[in-house]
Amino acid sequence: MGSEGPPAVTIHVTGFKKFYGVAENPTEKIMSNLQSFMEKRGLPNNLILGSCTVLEAAGEGALGTLYKVLESAIADIEKGSSVQGQVIWVHFGLSSGLTRFALENQAVNEATFACPDELGWKPQRIPIVPSDGSISRTRKTTLPVNELGKTLRKIGHDVMRSDDADKFVCNYVYYHSLRFAEQHGIKSMFVHVPLFSTIDEEVQMHFVASLLEVLACMN
Repeated sequence: MGSEGPPAVTIHVTGFKKFYGVAENPTEKIMSNLQSFMEKRGLPNNLILGSCTVLEAAGEGALGTLYKVLESAIADIEKGSSVQGQVIWVHFGLSSGLTRFALENQAVNEATFACPDELGWKPQRIPIVPSDGSISRTRKTTLPVNELGKTLRKIGHDVMRSDDADKFVCNYVYYHSLRFAEQHGIKSMFVHVPLFSTIDEEVQMHFVASLLEVLACMN
C-alpha cells in the first residue's frame, strides 16, 4: 500500500473591516482576495482553505459572526462533511505602527479600548470573559509560534513573535477564539499585519499564503 500523504488541514481565516482612524483595513482586502490568490498559487494537497470571513471591528459586535463561523466548522466535522484532520483558525488584524508581521503568542482577558470600536463601545479594564477570572488571565496559542517565525524568516518574510496582541478588538476576538479552540480541540492564532503603505499588498498576500502552507506542513 502506498502512502496516503499527510493528514488534511482545514484553515479558516478572518480579517476586519475599517475602524477608528483606518478607512481601509488591509486585512479586509486580503480576505476578499485570498481564495483566488491561493487557487492561482496552487494549494498544497493537504491544505483546505475553509472560509474567509470579515468581522466588524467591534468587540461585542464581532462576536456573533465570530461564533457563527467557529461553530459552523465544528458542525461540519461532527456531520462528517469535512475531510478529517486538523482545524486551525488564523485571525488577521492591522497594527498600523508595525513594520513587519507579528505572530501573536497569547491574548489577555482584558478589554481596555483606547478608542471606541465601530459600535461606539469603549470598555476600560473589564474582563472579556468574567468566568475566566481576572483581567490578568492569559490564554496562549498551542501552535509553535517560534518555529513558525523561524521557518517564515527562512523563506524571506520579515516576521516576529509578539506577546502583546493589544487590548483592542484584535485581542478581544483572539481571546474568545483561543477559549473556543481549547474547548473544541482545535487550534487558533492571531497575526498582526502592517499597512499596505509599509508592506505592499502583493508581499502581504505572499506572506499569508506562505503562513498557511507552513501551518499545513507542520500538522
